[in-house]
Amino acid sequence: MRISVLLIACLISAGAADWPQWRGPSQDGSWDETGIVDALPAGRLKRKWSVPLGGGYSGPTVASGRVYVTDRVEEPERERVHCFDFKTGTKVWSHEYEMTYRGIGYHAGPRAAVTVNDGRAYSLGARGRLICFDAKSGKILWQHDCFSEYRVKLENWGISASPVIDGNLVIVVIGGKGACLVAFDRRTGKEVWKALDDRANYSTPIFTEQAGRKVMVVWTGDRIVGLAPQTGKEYWAEPYKPWRMPLGIASPISHHGLLYLTGFYDGSILLRPNPNKMEVKRIWRRKGRSERTTDSLHSIISTPVLLGDHIYGVDSYGEFRCLDLMTGDRVWEDDTATPHARWSTIHFVQNGDRTWMFNEKGELIIGKLSSDRFTELSRAKLIDPTRKQLRQRMVVWAHPAFANRHVLARNDEELVCVDLSAEP
Repeated sequence: MRISVLLIACLISAGAADWPQWRGPSQDGSWDETGIVDALPAGRLKRKWSVPLGGGYSGPTVASGRVYVTDRVEEPERERVHCFDFKTGTKVWSHEYEMTYRGIGYHAGPRAAVTVNDGRAYSLGARGRLICFDAKSGKILWQHDCFSEYRVKLENWGISASPVIDGNLVIVVIGGKGACLVAFDRRTGKEVWKALDDRANYSTPIFTEQAGRKVMVVWTGDRIVGLAPQTGKEYWAEPYKPWRMPLGIASPISHHGLLYLTGFYDGSILLRPNPNKMEVKRIWRRKGRSERTTDSLHSIISTPVLLGDHIYGVDSYGEFRCLDLMTGDRVWEDDTATPHARWSTIHFVQNGDRTWMFNEKGELIIGKLSSDRFTELSRAKLIDPTRKQLRQRMVVWAHPAFANRHVLARNDEELVCVDLSAEP
């Protein structure tokens, strides 16, 4: 009996996984855990724990039994970085520092998720305060005031892309003078390289493989660029000048040797990286006449999901669409997943053949996506929307974390944790 119990415990432990960075372990919105529920109960999900929190757009991250999240308090104006115990929600440590939001629209709080790697936690504030913490104790190991050090020109919504890790480097998108991106030694904080004089965007870079090399794909405020992550060397660039202003929030998506990007004002673009040399070819780019008269997909905060030969995403006013991958043509449209409103948002996470969605009303949805239709399997309330993030209506815009068979979500008042484990 004891052997059976131990075996079951080991199998459960082996199937559990953390969520240590923006969009999960693989940075692609995939959630590979097993042993989770097949359906959600009607009504409101039962919480394992909840803790008070201030305003912020940054989603929680989870690593080694700890939960990390940032927020902002207004009087006096301060940004804060918090660490909570994953099992109980007990605060482990917290750090705060003075930070006015001068020059930043939308004051609810920090945007970037805390990135956790090799016992260190890296936070990046809306005005470029980069701090490396000992993830367990909260001790500051090093920090940079990127805004002043790199002569940052803030775009309207501040610095938003989350730090990314490559080997010995932590890389941030800040929009500095000749330093759109800066790479630091992740242990010492010493600058290793800086690159590009482009304007910054809000999109977090991703990593791909091309022609036998690792490539960091960066959507700047002016172009889509492929860089060597260890040196900052530019491999290739695709012009992508914005129509009104830089407003790329969704991450680039790498799918079956293709790169797909979408933005609110500028529609969608599909690129094919050459597998044999460092260049890319545009397959299509589609943009409607306006944010209301859209073509293909004009997403704002939501990063779409690509499955097989189709793109699934939410358009500028909440229209849930399926597109043909190779043409951008619309296959179907649905209006049940998220509200019809400007900048309407939903986050997609893929687990096996099911798509988990978290909409701006604070609802968690399990569904299946196909070229025929969106099939909703179940829906439940996870957390209430709040007013601070958007004056026009109450929303929840922060991306949730799916870790260790739990979901964690935040609004501008609290952070909640819900157990999604299937019954034994």
